[in-house]
Amino acid sequence: MLGVCMIFAAIGIETNFSVIDWCIVAVYLLGTAVIGLCVNRFVKNVGDYIVAGRAIKPYLGIATMIGTELGLVTVMYAAQKGFTGGFSAFHIALVAAIVTLAVGLSGFIVVPLRRMDVMTIPEFYEKRFGRGVRVFGGAILVASGVLNMGLFLKAGSIFVTGITGMTSPLALKLVLSGLLGLVLIYTVLGGMISVIVTDYVQFIVLSFGLIVSCIYAVQKLGWQTIIDTVTEQRGPAGFNPFHSDGFGVQYVIWMAFLGLVSCAIWQTAVVRACSAENTKVVKRMYSFSSVGFMVRFLIPNFLGICALVYICQTPALRSIFLPDDGNVDSGMTLMAMPVFVGQILPTGILGIITAGMLAAFMSTHDSYLLCWSSVLTQDVIAPCFKDGLSNKARLRLTRTFVVLIGLFLLLWGLWYPLGQDLWDYMAITGAVYSTGAFALLVFGIYWKRASSAGAYLALCSGGLAVLGLKPIAAQFNLHASAETVGLATIGLAVVTMVLGSLAMPNKRPAASEGN
Repeated sequence: MLGVCMIFAAIGIETNFSVIDWCIVAVYLLGTAVIGLCVNRFVKNVGDYIVAGRAIKPYLGIATMIGTELGLVTVMYAAQKGFTGGFSAFHIALVAAIVTLAVGLSGFIVVPLRRMDVMTIPEFYEKRFGRGVRVFGGAILVASGVLNMGLFLKAGSIFVTGITGMTSPLALKLVLSGLLGLVLIYTVLGGMISVIVTDYVQFIVLSFGLIVSCIYAVQKLGWQTIIDTVTEQRGPAGFNPFHSDGFGVQYVIWMAFLGLVSCAIWQTAVVRACSAENTKVVKRMYSFSSVGFMVRFLIPNFLGICALVYICQTPALRSIFLPDDGNVDSGMTLMAMPVFVGQILPTGILGIITAGMLAAFMSTHDSYLLCWSSVLTQDVIAPCFKDGLSNKARLRLTRTFVVLIGLFLLLWGLWYPLGQDLWDYMAITGAVYSTGAFALLVFGIYWKRASSAGAYLALCSGGLAVLGLKPIAAQFNLHASAETVGLATIGLAVVTMVLGSLAMPNKRPAASEGN
């Protein structure tokens, strides 16, 4: 983050961000925090805090589901993929929409979970495989989830630097610490009710901002110029995701699996299904949300493409973002979109969009912080107490974990070197949990013979996905791509689940849920 600030200061590019824009941002963010504080009076027990009393209606559920996933970090990593991959990055959006729609129409995984009235996925593990699997699986889920959001703050810092022109590392750290502080305050007090309210507001503002940005981008650059530049810079791989010089077939298959993970396996999305009023609402939420899951990638992808075109036309930027030797830091490609937006949007509009983006940054944080702290309390700590924990104790623990995880994120975001596209980092850290969870959920729900032994083996197999992180792969001299590691881990988790279950069956096979 410090290096990016220094480079941005060195090139001396000014943005249109002004004092007026800062005022808009400050008023909006403070208003969001006040909303979070006001809903605290509706939190009466742990069910209200974690799943909002299971009273979410279809349209609010759709908005809050998309709102959580359409965060600043989503916009940043999707824009980075557009910048580095061109129009072929659109395949990520398309497969996400197809998979989410399929889940909505079929109820695959999410309807059985809602029918069982669980609040977390590890809670399902206990009902199906036993308490030990719940605790072990919950610990893996939290470790994976916290690492997955470990670079959210870094992405936020790069966005603030690029769009505002802020070059002081100290000022930047203070701003981000302040944002994290606001998130912690209203998440600790308001829980899921606070998350849903702020998600709804953020969803509206950010949707407006992204659409306006695209309109300005097309007016500034022109459609033909955009097409011609992508053709010149990326060639056929800029339009065909299956091209060997671009993403490739293996990567597209990996994205299809991640589409399933993001809507039906990842806890922050599943908690929306668990918060729904009934299973019919769950299906409607997912069916309609499929469009949102596509758009959340598609529009930022396009802004990243526009950033590529703009930077190609600006010599001072081209020398930094597209050097002749082809060696560019991933932090710089992540910064391309906010630099572009900061220079094409007028004062006032820029402030509104920045406010929406930072609110989205906070909204994603509150959902994830609540999710992982809830899993720690409900699935790792509480089961260890023979007589259980009172509602009061659970609330206190969950709120404490929110703060502790927030502090970890602050340190991790400053320390960890990215080394790869942000989306690929998030995909592989998420796979540490999701590949094993996929085997447990699918076989646990739809196969009566799935056993606890198979569940343990699948969870351990999923943990090997961490080898897809470049700094860790370098330690083992491993040169396989992230998608290769991810797909191999899925296969291993499935095989170990099946073989473990057949070799070491439970004494009394559990009934599968089906749908």
